[in-house]
Amino acid sequence: MADIKVGKITHYFDKISVAVVEIENTLSVGDNIKIVGHEEEFTQPVDSMQVEHESVQTAKKGDVVGMKTIQPVKEGDEVFKVLA
Repeated sequence: MADIKVGKITHYFDKISVAVVEIENTLSVGDNIKIVGHEEEFTQPVDSMQVEHESVQTAKKGDVVGMKTIQPVKEGDEVFKVLA
């Protein structure tokens, strides 16, 4: 089963390892995601997300969320939901 694209990185705060993701498809805390960049890719679970500094469990199309990443990312990197 193919992974589903859920968004794109629009900004990255390197000091706090937080990516800003423009959501194109539903994403929930607990989902596993794969971030695909120009040089590399990695997977990680979604531990928490924030919209406007408020914690949310689910983000939907049109939301802009902040989430911690385990590796640095770049603007334009794509975020996919990993399907089991």
